[in-house]
Amino acid sequence: MYMPARYQEKKADGTVRCLLCPQVCLLQENETGLCHTRKNLNGTLYTMAYGNPCSVSMDPIEKKPLFHFHPGENILSLATAGCNFHCANCQNWQISQASPEELPHYRLTPHEIIDMALSYHTGLIAFTYTEPTVFYEYMYDIAVLAHEKEMKTVMVSNGYINREPLLDLCPYLDAANIDLKCFDNASYKQLTSGNLHPVLRTLKTLKENNIWLEITSLLIPGYNDSAEMIGKMCAWLVENGFSDTPLHFSRFFPTYRLTDRPATPEKSLLQAKMIAEHAGIKYVYIGNLPHLRGENTFCPHCNNLLVERQGFNVVTNRLTGGKCNVCGEKIAGVWE
Repeated sequence: MYMPARYQEKKADGTVRCLLCPQVCLLQENETGLCHTRKNLNGTLYTMAYGNPCSVSMDPIEKKPLFHFHPGENILSLATAGCNFHCANCQNWQISQASPEELPHYRLTPHEIIDMALSYHTGLIAFTYTEPTVFYEYMYDIAVLAHEKEMKTVMVSNGYINREPLLDLCPYLDAANIDLKCFDNASYKQLTSGNLHPVLRTLKTLKENNIWLEITSLLIPGYNDSAEMIGKMCAWLVENGFSDTPLHFSRFFPTYRLTDRPATPEKSLLQAKMIAEHAGIKYVYIGNLPHLRGENTFCPHCNNLLVERQGFNVVTNRLTGGKCNVCGEKIAGVWE
């Protein structure tokens, strides 16, 4: 289903500039953007990613990962094909690096997505798996309907979206997990085909608009796992008011175009956690190494174990009204 895309600038020569994300593709007639989802037809930009998700499933919300937002609940998760990054380490490259027209997909209107979530007895919907920015119109319409039903919406994103469309979405968005790939612009370009600074702007915009936020950093040996880079990233986060924002360091496994890289050593993840905590970040997690029990939530004041997790499952939740049940410290998050 082709629909006129939002955020476009039509040129006199028939080309169209897409204004949705910082790639700002300038498209000739019949040309498709870097994201594989937006096409110039007769001088108008159309989205090919509307009502045609290639993946729809129920997940634990911890899988996003979101640890401080309705823990233990299930969330309806969906994606269309396409992405505005070309990450060398993409785990979902089969769907992210394809056009919606190339893959088998469902036909589901925004109303049908809402009905599906309700049929599974969840009030939570996640835009995830690929990059939600590239199916912006679909995400936006679902989010508007969800809020009319007093449901919650979550965006799991690379953060590569322009400020205006993000601001338009924020009134209908409740939470986000942003993937902060690294903290060096040259490395960002090499790894993703994007730039660092628009992602940092997205983090600030979400925080300014009171969207619950968590950040994920996948540590890739030789790219973004140096103590210096991690230290700079954590210092920036604390200086810009993100000390209460949960930070997830995840283990990398060889995949896609980075099969020559080893999996992230355990010591690198432990070092990153130590650096982040020393910088002042209160909630630091380690993912993809279950035996470390790095998914548990502790009180930053008295170190009491508050939320015990095994993988994506919440085993124990000792929070009382969003506070530590021992010392009464308020724990940042949306707990009820």
